[in-house]
Amino acid sequence: MNVDIRVSDQIRQRCPSFVGAAVVSHVHNSESDPALWQEIDAFIADYRQRYTTESLKQMPAILATREAYKLCGKDPSRYRPSGEALVRRTLRGMDLYHVSTLVDLINLASIAYGYSIGGFDADLIGRSGSDDTIRLTLGIGQEGEPYEGIGRGVLNIAGLPVYRDAIGGIGTPTSDHERTKLTLGTTHLLAIVNGYDGNQQSVYACAQMLLTLLMRYAAATDVEAMMF
Repeated sequence: MNVDIRVSDQIRQRCPSFVGAAVVSHVHNSESDPALWQEIDAFIADYRQRYTTESLKQMPAILATREAYKLCGKDPSRYRPSGEALVRRTLRGMDLYHVSTLVDLINLASIAYGYSIGGFDADLIGRSGSDDTIRLTLGIGQEGEPYEGIGRGVLNIAGLPVYRDAIGGIGTPTSDHERTKLTLGTTHLLAIVNGYDGNQQSVYACAQMLLTLLMRYAAATDVEAMMF
């Protein structure tokens, strides 16, 4: 699966340290994996021993994403990035939602590193050109730009970082688009780790965690991670 992700000048000017990682794979999704949830529960129990909600103030990945929102023109407290939302939920003692194996393992990696991670059905991403390459551009949402967030309905993405394919927006750190969401029928995954803190080593480690989880719980093959 060929993937070409470009970062627009809009983002580079406002967030010059941004670094991303894309993970692609053939996968088998399922409603729930008991072994994965054992790992999630054990991780969260340890996580709550080490951190509190006050710890959010010292988490570089979360702080940098919030600052990126402000620089792009969005209030991160009203449109909370998903990585921060997951960490907050965890540290407040609330259970995570059981969605599907792919979504659940992405959420685990997001909590572990604090990055907002987009998860997309690669077969539903709009293509352009004669080949089958997935081409995405990371830009900034515009006023009136149509966007339906997963489980959120119409979402105002003006001022949000947004990945666009040949059709339109498919992912923001707040919510991915219904059009390309992961389902039980998904067989080709594209996951994107968004590192607004510029920590290439940490972003790469997060991508490697995703690779390990995909092979362990989603029967992943043809797995690849690439930085951009």
